[in-house]
Amino acid sequence: MATLRTILAEAGLRDVQTYIQSGNVIAKSELKRAEVETLVHDAIRVRIGAHIYAVARTAEQFREIFEQNPFADIDTTRVYFSLFHKKPSREHREKFLLTDFSPDTVRLINDCLYTLYKTKHSDSKFTNNFFEKQLKVISTSRNFNTMSKLVELSSV
Repeated sequence: MATLRTILAEAGLRDVQTYIQSGNVIAKSELKRAEVETLVHDAIRVRIGAHIYAVARTAEQFREIFEQNPFADIDTTRVYFSLFHKKPSREHREKFLLTDFSPDTVRLINDCLYTLYKTKHSDSKFTNNFFEKQLKVISTSRNFNTMSKLVELSSV
């Protein structure tokens, strides 16, 4: 993560910090969301050679996503947030929501998918890859604890 912090700082982001070994980055910038996503993608591609899409949110957006969690009063160890690079099309959302997710429960709110897993995330066929294929968008998923920490770190 030290290399990632250096790459992004050299690319122009300020106060770059990372959280755990999963590519979660908290940084400051005057750029718009799409510009940050492009900057991060391009910096990683040029410096490391990896083609990785970035999904960026402001501190306020993280807070809103976290506060909109429809499963806030349920066992949070089973709650996941999938953030999308862009909002899925209406057609893809409507088709996706016809899926029988049982025994899991899914709620799509704006450009975030909230998933309550019946047992463990690793036991479900409803993974980030499944969501991306069905909704035709780039996404990244985080568990409740990681989202909680990212909200806390981005609010500082």
